[in-house]
Amino acid sequence: MPANALVTIFHGPYESNGLVLHRTFRLQGLQAALTARGHRCVLEEVPDWNMVKLVISGELVFTCNIKQLEFGGDGQLDPVVGEAVAAVENAY
Repeated sequence: MPANALVTIFHGPYESNGLVLHRTFRLQGLQAALTARGHRCVLEEVPDWNMVKLVISGELVFTCNIKQLEFGGDGQLDPVVGEAVAAVENAY
């Protein structure tokens, strides 16, 4: 995968403190890890609850439950972020 891939991160709402909203706090580590590798990230809200999908050039390369991602941080210690970055790097 070229280092300058455009990665679209589709994310759905999830429940926290009794409210179901689109939040990006759990996506910060994922964005930081992808940006550190030279990729560009675009966030897109979708109505599917608890869902994260990474899409490159229309191809789905990774999916997970948003609650599996660690809250905040740089993503270096999050194993799910590691899997997502590897999936992006191995997309082509």
